[in-house]
Amino acid sequence: MKYRAVIFDFGGVITSSPFEAFNRLEAERGLPQDFVRRVNAINPDGNAWAQFERAEIDTATFDTLFAAEAAAQGHALEGGAVLAVLAGAVRPAMVAALDILVGAGLRIGCITNNVPTGSGAGLARSADRADALEQIFARFEHVIESSKAGVRKPDPRIYLMMCEKLGLAPAECIYLDDLGVNCKPAAQLGMHAIKVTSEAQALADLSAVLAIDLAAR
Repeated sequence: MKYRAVIFDFGGVITSSPFEAFNRLEAERGLPQDFVRRVNAINPDGNAWAQFERAEIDTATFDTLFAAEAAAQGHALEGGAVLAVLAGAVRPAMVAALDILVGAGLRIGCITNNVPTGSGAGLARSADRADALEQIFARFEHVIESSKAGVRKPDPRIYLMMCEKLGLAPAECIYLDDLGVNCKPAAQLGMHAIKVTSEAQALADLSAVLAIDLAAR
């Protein structure tokens, strides 16, 4: 088999996209759709979100800095409100696919841009959810969290960190992420990158590449 490992993003791949939650928050607050994404796209490597994902600032500082960035774009929105809706719903078929991959002899890893808040890499807000997410993370051979590594996607270094942990070359790995900007460096390093737009599409594309049926059983 050409590929020996599959590396997953978490939010937007294993769980539903946080952007869906952001859109609900925007609707509740009467804000333009995708306002949170627009704020986070300005100065993407140095804004409040980027600093928080590298654990360079604490929650209180993020709340203040994000609010200032939102205000500069013409609307009031505190950072704490964004964090409160961050964790997405688990996609059961994606979790089932992890077990199928391991059963087929493939190795699996996870690279997640996260922030130092909530409980665990999945940013859980309750003990029950933390336990449920921990059971998912336990399936991965290695998990790299931006808030612990001090580097975040799309920095190529974080992908190379995973390759080093796995002891594999990038060309032996498949990478899945819901953001094209995060898929691009993976592909440039030699990984087979799959941009995830839905659970069904991700499983179909990954099944085709590996010639393995990843439909939930």
